[in-house]
Amino acid sequence: MVITIFGDSIVWGAYDPERGGWVTLLRNYFEGKSKADVEVYNLGVSGDNSSDLLKRFQVECVAREPDIIIFAVGINDSQYIGTKDKSRTTKVQFEKNLTELAQQAKKFTDKIIFVGLTKIDELKTMPILWNKDIFYDNENIYQYNKIIKKVSQENGVVFIDVLDLLAQADLADGLHPGTHGHEKIFEAVKKTLEMKYGI
Repeated sequence: MVITIFGDSIVWGAYDPERGGWVTLLRNYFEGKSKADVEVYNLGVSGDNSSDLLKRFQVECVAREPDIIIFAVGINDSQYIGTKDKSRTTKVQFEKNLTELAQQAKKFTDKIIFVGLTKIDELKTMPILWNKDIFYDNENIYQYNKIIKKVSQENGVVFIDVLDLLAQADLADGLHPGTHGHEKIFEAVKKTLEMKYGI
């Protein structure tokens, strides 16, 4: 059983130096259950949005032949420079990108999951701490999360809603989950995998 998990810095495990992020927790969980037949591949790239992911998705899948594909992308698509009319990815393009990802994923497996977006702490993301030109806000995140849910429903794939999962205390820098935030996402994904696919 091969599980590939695609996304950005949150998938990669940023801001969880203790345990390596929710994907590493998932891998460790299956290894701890002595499920040697479950391989979890972390395919998160810091800074990636849905357009970036489309460029590498098929190559990554061909190399790994996944049984389950999980997408956790979109927070960087919701980013904007100064004003909302300067979105990194427009809502229309975001929906097109996710639809294309879903369709491409179906060439490899019928077990596909989209993980939604988490709310952020706008006191630290308007702008973000390390770049005064880049903004994230919860209104945009809500709208982009709705698109992920819509695309999931239209394409008959699983959607995990984590919008209200994290408290502000779970965020390391206002945008990325810290250790406890990653653990909450891990639990949500693990529960879905067990319920939907019995692993």
